[in-house]
Amino acid sequence: MTIFVTILLIIWAYVMTVLYRAKTGFWYYLVGCVGFFAFTMFYLEPICVPLLQKQVATMAGAIGDATGIYSSYFNSGILYISHNNINLSLFIDYECSGIIEILAFVALLAFFRVYQVYERFVVGIFGVLLIFYFNVFRIVLICVCVYFGGLEWYFVSHTIIGRLFFYVCTVLLYFYVFTKPQIVRQRLGGFEYENSN
Repeated sequence: MTIFVTILLIIWAYVMTVLYRAKTGFWYYLVGCVGFFAFTMFYLEPICVPLLQKQVATMAGAIGDATGIYSSYFNSGILYISHNNINLSLFIDYECSGIIEILAFVALLAFFRVYQVYERFVVGIFGVLLIFYFNVFRIVLICVCVYFGGLEWYFVSHTIIGRLFFYVCTVLLYFYVFTKPQIVRQRLGGFEYENSN
């Protein structure tokens, strides 16, 4: 499988050079983002997911330990809620690690030509950190809902409340990283809109 994916990576890189020379901005961006995301998921996911699981469990666990609402077994990526008749273990799995959202953001930013290369690097670091912390607070929110609401709140808090919180935060991040700079820096005729600050 690795050989096949490596061949696809070489083909993708060649197609990207053709699209770049042809100055097809939209196709260059689209093929670049999709390919970058797919290849980074294949090569980096096995490395990054265990690290992210431990880090999310550690950060969320620190809040749980400080408040006494739940405890963390960060080496296993587990959060444990024990309150009244509630005994629930939450495992930080592949989906809860935030790897998909982080790599999607990096892929979109890597080919976003509104920013200079150094700007993409700096914005990328801050964006990845923000997505990581949004995810941590999503997990904390789920644990708090279960602690105070009981086991019947697990499905609602995990499926609706937590995801709604996370995606609202992510949409705001995308607005400030992608939409606003595109509007501010666009050129119309002889006029250029630049941020004066």
